[in-house]
Amino acid sequence: MTKRSVALGILAILVVGALALYGYRRFGVSGPSARDQLLGEMPAGASAVLFLDLDALRQSPFLAELYKWAPEPKADPDYAQFLKSSGFNYETDLSRVSVAVMKHGQESDLFAVADGKFDRKKISAYASETGTRISRGGREIFSVPISGSARRITFTFLGNNRMALTNGTSLEATLSEPPGGSDREAWRERFRRLAGSQVFAVVRQDRGAGAALSARAPGGLQSPQLSALIDQLQWITVAGKTEGDRLRVVTEGEGSSDAPARQLSDVLNGLLVLAQAGLHAEKLRHELPPEVREAYLELLKSADVSEIDRGETKSVRLILDVTPEFLEAARASIPAAPAAPQNKSLPNKSTIRN
Repeated sequence: MTKRSVALGILAILVVGALALYGYRRFGVSGPSARDQLLGEMPAGASAVLFLDLDALRQSPFLAELYKWAPEPKADPDYAQFLKSSGFNYETDLSRVSVAVMKHGQESDLFAVADGKFDRKKISAYASETGTRISRGGREIFSVPISGSARRITFTFLGNNRMALTNGTSLEATLSEPPGGSDREAWRERFRRLAGSQVFAVVRQDRGAGAALSARAPGGLQSPQLSALIDQLQWITVAGKTEGDRLRVVTEGEGSSDAPARQLSDVLNGLLVLAQAGLHAEKLRHELPPEVREAYLELLKSADVSEIDRGETKSVRLILDVTPEFLEAARASIPAAPAAPQNKSLPNKSTIRN
């Protein structure tokens, strides 16, 4: 083989390789997205995971409506000093964040991974002045005190635009968890189902969630039957996706048995019927301003309950549309609806749609 043919062969390999690389990047899979990378850092032993894509939310008119509805936060001297020293403002500089809740008996720790516009030099200097800095395993790990608490925030940079932090003591152990395992795959499966949602929470169930939810519900919506059914679920997900100036909220409860799923679907449908009937009651017609009542009726009319069979698991899904009118109505003080008679059976599912 001549030198000329060898050179042409090498050139051909380089050209083909370059074209393949271009095609892969242009048309093929380009690797894990920033969202997938953040969620992939979540510990497999978490009891709940919350994700927010703030860059996507900022492009939606709904976020402006939410800001108008939310109460004005009080000025915090500590945060003001942090803002001045670090140059980081979460309202504009935080791109996306994923937070895991890890339970240890009666205590809980938070572990988060965040993407944003971080001035690494300024943040490192601020943390070194107010806390401690150590180097371990090729990483700089910072620990700063939490104002008014004996606990500390520990964090490290995973890149110039990404950092991991926790209020617990296991930052390094959490970051070094192996990537595989059935628990981690179970989380990934739920994350994949929620692709496209700008904000979501995934909860791996433990006993007592139903009772806690019932305790916070208005009097007329408290249901021991609902609480018992929720406690039988293995997973609960709540996801939000903006559509113009409104937010579509999708809540799903997932378990391994058919019967609880059917019963939960019937109970939810019954509660929706009771809630609509309560808003049509003469007493609430006089007590509620018309625009508030209409906003709540619109929310209930948007509700849809469905059952999903995934083979090994059975789910019940509830969909609601949160509108600017509903946010405005939520500001008003609404009297508790009268409790439903304990011996009164819930309406049949077939009565939902009017």
